[in-house]
Formats: sequence, structure tokens, C-alpha cells
Amino acid sequence: MKRFLFLAGLIIFSNTVAAQTGTVYETRTVKSEILKAERKYSIYLPPGYNETDRSYPVLYLLHGSGDDHTGWVQFGQVQHIADKAIAEGSAGPMIIVMPDANTGRRGYFNDIKGDFNYEDFFFNELIPHIEKNYRVRSERRYRAVSGLSMGGGGTIFYALHRPDLFAAAAPLSASTGSWDLEQYKERTGQQTGVAEATIEEHFKRHSIENVLSNATEENLKQIKSIRWYISCGDDDFLYEGNARMHITFRKNNILHEYRVKDGGHTWTYWRMELPLVLEYVSKSFMQH
Repeated sequence: MKRFLFLAGLIIFSNTVAAQTGTVYETRTVKSEILKAERKYSIYLPPGYNETDRSYPVLYLLHGSGDDHTGWVQFGQVQHIADKAIAEGSAGPMIIVMPDANTGRRGYFNDIKGDFNYEDFFFNELIPHIEKNYRVRSERRYRAVSGLSMGGGGTIFYALHRPDLFAAAAPLSASTGSWDLEQYKERTGQQTGVAEATIEEHFKRHSIENVLSNATEENLKQIKSIRWYISCGDDDFLYEGNARMHITFRKNNILHEYRVKDGGHTWTYWRMELPLVLEYVSKSFMQH
């Protein structure tokens, strides 16, 4: 009898531990008509996802240049960090989607030549795919975006371009884009051979100052309603662009959290920040 009770207790304990662990699928795919290819992504499903029919908020978590969809899984320890944050109550259960932006071509934006429109894929194919195949809450208030370096740049401009879709945005060590049109023209023109007018239009779409100055009243209102969390290490080579973004947001009366902490452009810094990002976006998902 004692042996039976011990085994029963062990089973209950094991089930409890298992229930506290989320699941990561490192490589799943979505067929893209826009990019004419299968695109990969990793996904984190929170503890209890397979035991209930509950729907969850979603965080799109973008990798940096040189990594792919597995970066946050392998180096960012997303499963361990998310499980711990959820178990401790600092973050609510959420689905985390980590798309691949480094296969064949690199980057989160539509190519200046118009032959690789990744941003169109993200909004028109990836998000609908996730919402069709997983129990995701599709309202704006339950969707957030974050990312590091190149993915931090993706975070900034995805939120600026489609502020109607995101409740929170958390760029980390972000590549904030070019701030000088003439330098951008010279560099991009040499690389692509694209007409100057096209380069200028592309620059304006990927310039924080230009996006804000040309935003409609409604878009600016939506941008201001996003909960922004901006973080960059004091030894990061991208510190200047992040500081300038902070100043630009201040001048435009866009409320945001701006954090400069000890650290560089490293996974040590981003692993330190991820729990805070999860906590921050979770507050966006909650009823105020």
C-alpha cells in the first residue's frame, strides 16, 4: 500500500513538473507565396497549452543578423527564461514566435529592388498562419513584438509601420537605421544601382524621424498608445542610434521606457533583458 501511494505521489509530482514546462518546436514552416519559398520559424508554447483550449497572447521575437529562427532558442534560452518567468508570475503565459529572416536573403524589410518583400510576408502570411494554426488571441491588445540588433530594427519599424497591430514593442540593442539621407543614398546607390528617387522613398520608410513626421494623426495616436521598451548596453556599438531614438521619441511626446545598462552587443545582455521584456509585454496584455 505504501509503495502504491509513493508511486501515485511520484506520478502526480511528475505531472505537476511537466505541466510547468513549456514546449519549443525549433523548426516549423509556412509556405510563402510572396517570397516563393518555405519559411522557417521556431515557436514556444506555454505550460498547459496542450491540456486546455485556452487562447494566448503572442510575442513575435526577432533574431539578429547572422542568426536565424533558432537563435533565441539556442543562445537566448527562451524556453528556460519564459518557463521561469511564467512560474514566478512575473510574466503571464504567452506564445512566442521566432521567425527566420536569414535564409537566402537577410533582413525583415521589403528589399529596395522589390524582389524580396519580407515585411509583406510577415504581416500578410506569417501572422495569419500563426493565428490559424495556434490558439492565439488576434486582437491588437494581445500582440507584441521584440527583437535584438537587426531584429530590434525590425521591431521598431514593424511597430511604426503597423501601430494598429501591436500593444507593445521592445527593441533591444536595435539597429535603428540610417539617420542621414545623403549617406544612405551614396551607400545604397553603390550597392544596388537603384534610382535615387526609389532610394529616397526607401530611406523615408525606414527613418524614425521621417515616419513620425509624416504620420497621420490617427497613426501617431496609435504609435503613442504602444508600450515602448528600449534597451541598449553602454558598451554597445549601436548606442548612438538608440540614444537618438530616445531623444526623438521625447521630442514627439511618445512615452517609453529607455534603459542603458552595463553590457555590450552580446547574448549575455539579451538573456538578461528577456525576462524584463516578457514582464513588460505581459502588462500590455492585462486589463488596466
